[in-house]
Amino acid sequence: MSTASTVNGQVIGMAHYATRALAERLLPPGTTFFHALALNAVEAAGGTVARRALIERLTGAVKLGVPAAEATVAELASAALLEERPGGLLALTPAGDALIQSYKAGVAGLAAGLYGDLPAEDLAAAGRVLTEVTARADAMLAAG
Repeated sequence: MSTASTVNGQVIGMAHYATRALAERLLPPGTTFFHALALNAVEAAGGTVARRALIERLTGAVKLGVPAAEATVAELASAALLEERPGGLLALTPAGDALIQSYKAGVAGLAAGLYGDLPAEDLAAAGRVLTEVTARADAMLAAG
């Protein structure tokens, strides 16, 4: 295992993409990482969420453009993983719930393998640094 002496965007990006590649292997064919993120957001909201809130989550947290976020939601509805409800709500279908529960269990296993033996204080420090970097990047994006 190599050790990086400096944390920078490249190191963070490489960790993200390596982890994402592992997570994408857990998804059934035709399901994308963004689909999983959207389903996870709906599940975290209790299984039903306002369409607008889901689009805002995808554009804000994941930095998808509005057309890509809308397309992601439409694809999930078309695949019968989300269903439209009155009042602009979206709800997990039984198939959507089963998919996200399976995915979350797989991701938990990946996380245990990737982070399980790392010192808690190192993980806490990394979490603080990455949270601050994200806040700064978000501020720069908001400033234009």
